[in-house]
Amino acid sequence: MEASSKPEAAVVGGDGSRGDDLQGACCRGRGGDRAEEREDREERSAGAAANDGRVAPVDDDAGVVVVEPCVIAVDDSSVDRALVTALLRRSKYRVTAVDSGKRALEILGSGSEPNVSMIITDYWMPGMTGYDLLKKVKESSELKQIPVVIMSSENVPTRISRCMEEGAEDFLLKPVRPSDISRITTRMLQLH
Repeated sequence: MEASSKPEAAVVGGDGSRGDDLQGACCRGRGGDRAEEREDREERSAGAAANDGRVAPVDDDAGVVVVEPCVIAVDDSSVDRALVTALLRRSKYRVTAVDSGKRALEILGSGSEPNVSMIITDYWMPGMTGYDLLKKVKESSELKQIPVVIMSSENVPTRISRCMEEGAEDFLLKPVRPSDISRITTRMLQLH
């Protein structure tokens, strides 16, 4: 796959149905009344916004709705979770932030979050560590292709090695910086 500066996006037809087939989705409004076209776009954009922010605004040229790639950010610290979420959103990712590995697995298992392109998780959390979450994701035939990035405030070489051996894409030291997010999102686009 050729690398680009934007995350890959799945396209959803103008009627809201997901699919690769855009037949009929791009033809609405061409050559018609501009006010009517604008009204149609506004209605579709309003519908997209009502969908918990899961769908981006309607593309004016194509008449389609674009679903942005999603990152699940997992951290029991609300401060760290908010920081990572803000940095990822600046990189044009849609983010679902949760406070535990268990909650992340519930979301992944339910299929309620389409187009998950990465999981970024704290290492040390109560209940289920980021390492435990990584192992469960990599053991699952449905989830193992999702890249997992581990974060920690502790620079422990054996911990880092163990996570990388288990299949982590990267290991970031906290506090996470914009350059860290840029590096991992760029690499994810090139690899996946």
